[in-house]
Amino acid sequence: SPQQSNVTTYGDATLAIISLEAFAGMWINAFMVCVLCIGWVNKKTLNSNEKILLLLGCSRFWYLCFSWIHGFLSTIYPDFLLAHSILQLLQGAYSFSNCSNLWFSACLCVFYCIKIANFRNSFFIYLKVKIDRMVPWLLLGSGIFSLIIGILVYNTIDIALCKNLNFTCQGRLWDTTIRIEEHFYPLFFLTGFLYSTSFMAVIFSAVFLLFSLWRHKCKMQTNSMNSLSMDAHIKAMKSVLSFFIMYSINFMCLILTLIYATKYQNQVIFCVNLIQHAYPGVHSLVLIFSNPKLEMTLLRIPSCVMSKVCMR
Repeated sequence: SPQQSNVTTYGDATLAIISLEAFAGMWINAFMVCVLCIGWVNKKTLNSNEKILLLLGCSRFWYLCFSWIHGFLSTIYPDFLLAHSILQLLQGAYSFSNCSNLWFSACLCVFYCIKIANFRNSFFIYLKVKIDRMVPWLLLGSGIFSLIIGILVYNTIDIALCKNLNFTCQGRLWDTTIRIEEHFYPLFFLTGFLYSTSFMAVIFSAVFLLFSLWRHKCKMQTNSMNSLSMDAHIKAMKSVLSFFIMYSINFMCLILTLIYATKYQNQVIFCVNLIQHAYPGVHSLVLIFSNPKLEMTLLRIPSCVMSKVCMR
C-alpha cells in the first residue's frame, strides 16, 4: 500500500543517513584507538589523558557499531530481532557502550578540570596531586556502572519477552498496549539518573575550568604577560566550551530518547538519531585536533595516500 511504501522509503533513507554517520564515526574513533595503541606499544606506557582517550574511542566505536547493527536489522530484517536473545544482546551491548561513552567523556572533562584549573583550595590541590592515580579507578568504576546498566537492560527485555508481550519491530520495540511502566519505567528512571549524574559532573567541571581560565586570562592581561600564553588559555577555554555545548546537546537527545522511546514520534526520533550518531565522531574529531600527536598523524594520511598513488 502507499502508506507501507512511505514507511519503507522513510526507513531506508534514515538507515542510509545514519550509516554514513556511523561509519564515519567508527573510522575516526578506530583511528584514534590505533594511534594510541601504537604509541602504547612503542613507549610501553600511557599517560592518564591517553588512557581516557583510548577507552573513550573504544566505547564510541562499539556504540556506533551496535547502534548501526540494530538499525540495520530493524529496517531490513525486523523478524531477525525476534530470534532468541538477539534483541536482548544488542540492547544490552548498546546500553553498556552508550553509558561507557558518557561516563568516559565525563571522566575526561573532570580530568581536564583538575589538571588545568588553578585553585588554592587544599582539597583541590590534593586532587591535582593524586589525579593520575585516581584515573584508573575512575575508569574502572565507570565501566562497572555501565556493565550493570547493560545487564539490567538485558534482563528487563528478557523478562518482557518471556511474559509473551506483544512486541513489534515496526517503529518501536513494543506496542502501546503493553503495560510498559511495569517493566521499563524503573529502568528508564535509573538510566536517566546516571545520564544526569554524568552530565552534572561535566557541568561542574566545565564551569570550574572556565572560571579558572578566565581568571588566569585576566591576571595575564593585568601583568602584561606574553601573548602566546594568552592564546593557549583562550584556546583551552574554547575547547572546554565546545565540549560542554556538544555534551549538552547529546544529553538532551538522550533524555528525548527516554521520553519518546514508547511513542510513535518518527520526526523526533529521526532528529535525535541523527544527532546521537554524529556526536561520537564529531567530538572525537575535536579531541584529535586538540592533541598534537593525533593531529599530526591524521594530517599525514592524505600525503601518504597521494605519494602511494603517484608511485603507481
